[in-house]
Amino acid sequence: MSDRSELKNRFLTEAGWVDASRVLVAGDASNRKYERLSRDGHTRILMDAPPEMGEDVRPFVAVTTYLRDAGLSAPEIFAQDARNGFLLIEDLGDDLFARILKTQPSLETPLYEAATDVLLHLHGAAAPDLPRYDAYVMTDAACLAFDWYQRGATGSVDIDARSAFATGMKNALAPLDAMAPVLIQRDYHAENLIWLPGREGVQKVGLLDYQDAMLGHPAYDLVSVLQDARRDVSMDVQKAMLGRYIDGSGADAATFTDAYVLLGLQRNLRILGVFARLSLAYGKPHYVDFIPRVWEHITTNLRHPSASHLDRLVRMHLPEPTDDILSSLKSQCKTIPLP
Repeated sequence: MSDRSELKNRFLTEAGWVDASRVLVAGDASNRKYERLSRDGHTRILMDAPPEMGEDVRPFVAVTTYLRDAGLSAPEIFAQDARNGFLLIEDLGDDLFARILKTQPSLETPLYEAATDVLLHLHGAAAPDLPRYDAYVMTDAACLAFDWYQRGATGSVDIDARSAFATGMKNALAPLDAMAPVLIQRDYHAENLIWLPGREGVQKVGLLDYQDAMLGHPAYDLVSVLQDARRDVSMDVQKAMLGRYIDGSGADAATFTDAYVLLGLQRNLRILGVFARLSLAYGKPHYVDFIPRVWEHITTNLRHPSASHLDRLVRMHLPEPTDDILSSLKSQCKTIPLP
């Protein structure tokens, strides 16, 4: 038995769940793994987040406490071992929005209405003490599109183009920093939302994967859930939910929409780089399959007047993801080391 297995068994023994049956539920783009424990008709989820691989459960615990105190359905934490990276948490089930919508597409509008209402509710709460996802940080994240996608697609990073883009992106995003910040979960999308129809109001939406939460603009999580990298959200629903949030929050429609577009551009450029990196450096080529949808979001945002001045800085230097480029990104799987 490995040292990690021994630590896991010790944790489960102390939590009173060592005799439960275990089934691997999922892993994600990080080094975390999740197991469902079953015993006597009850279940729990074991989060296994190895600290030696860069994982830290403490942010998850802190944000969970904040979300639950705000009246939202983040999973209850029953036991924790922050030093060794184990949590025993509530099992919210398997009814991810993404899974439900595959078989019941007619539920798209009510599910996204519920997700939008969660954001309206959350953004009415006092902001916690977290780092700011400001123009400087967001620009650095968007430059991953050059550092990894451009590098994988063309063989090198155009430093001058990257620098010009960074200047333009930061200048475009800087005015958004004046908006009072809210907690942004940063991975708020259909594969991290669980439908809990037995609960009431905003608690019908179970929340997952928010340990990287920061403080940012209220439009960030809305564009995250509507411009989803993993599934197509109908344009009618996107427009309706943008309007629903604006009406519910009392935000100025033009100002909020401009911010939504710029944040959508920033977010999708970051994802473009992250997905390329996951293939090139981490050996996870299946993320390349999502890149055409991410590119479509990028070009959609660039067509909007609030972001059109960035079009040349992006499209002149980042090539369209043709079949040849996508194949190349996959063929270079795990060939480029991390800096």
